[in-house]
Amino acid sequence: MSIWLFRAGKNGEYEEKFLTDNKIYLTWHDLKINLKDYKDRAAHLQKLQELYPSEKINTLKNWESQIYPIAHRMKIGDWIVLPSKRTSTIHIGKVTGEYTYDANNGNPYYHYRSIDWFAKDIPRNNFDQDMLYSFGAFMTVCKITRNDAENRIKTMEANDWKVLGVSNSVFPEADDTQADSSTNLEEAIQDAIAKYIIQKFKGYKMESLIEEILKAKGFTVYHSKQGADGGKDLLASGGEMGFGSPKICVQVKTQDAPVDRPTLDQLGGVMNNVQAEYGLLVSWNGFKDSVAREEGNQFFKIRLWDSTDVIKELFDNYEKLSPAIKAEIPLKQIWILSEEE
Repeated sequence: MSIWLFRAGKNGEYEEKFLTDNKIYLTWHDLKINLKDYKDRAAHLQKLQELYPSEKINTLKNWESQIYPIAHRMKIGDWIVLPSKRTSTIHIGKVTGEYTYDANNGNPYYHYRSIDWFAKDIPRNNFDQDMLYSFGAFMTVCKITRNDAENRIKTMEANDWKVLGVSNSVFPEADDTQADSSTNLEEAIQDAIAKYIIQKFKGYKMESLIEEILKAKGFTVYHSKQGADGGKDLLASGGEMGFGSPKICVQVKTQDAPVDRPTLDQLGGVMNNVQAEYGLLVSWNGFKDSVAREEGNQFFKIRLWDSTDVIKELFDNYEKLSPAIKAEIPLKQIWILSEEE
């Protein structure tokens, strides 16, 4: 069995289709050829040159290394890791079907394999940092092999997707290192900061962090006392002394599992009770797919923040935060040259 990283578009635009259809699609635009006809990789590369004449040869070689596996390397029983771009979660599935080319499917869904998504919405924080580093590869498709990835992910599955403990093992280099050849540095930094923050801020302390961020954004904030709060962890409003708009009711969750749909519905009820105009649901470990699908319907009333959103707000408002928060989360801004596309 092999572990494959598969992405559902640069911004996760195909994620819902992947999960709904129980498939992975090779979403290369205008790739209207049957990949089974190109087992010879040199011939495959030559065909890509014909289809994409304006692309550089090194770009096409990189594409070929990602396109080829779905037809010729993946096997039934292999596992697929699909990092979500909509929430800070990861989906894992098993390949259940052979490669299929369907010219009638429409661009860019010509190529696919059937998948059993047996584990959805696993919080990113559940995975060790080196594993997340591999998941952050700048590749649409690649094989994950470093650091005994297969056995470690299997062990996590048997342990309800938790890491059993810190390993002191020294792992050998793997033959297939594509996953680490070009890693999304920004994503890796976010993951490292996320793990640091959740160690220091959980439960009521996370509410205090969100309170600080909202104050930095110019809101007057009421923070409920620890304990029974009627579902309103924070109330935030604008205007003089907080008597203006917008009026926001905030719930903050740091539970180990992603938040589900009933929690979202509960926030709507609490908003009515406190006469809030808007709602903010903060879930450090992300949201179940049922919540993510509802985000568009709630766009004019409720915002969803996961750990990625909280960290972005932290970056954007860091200079306005209190000295106490800065002392607990010491950050330094650096500039680096971005890699060429």
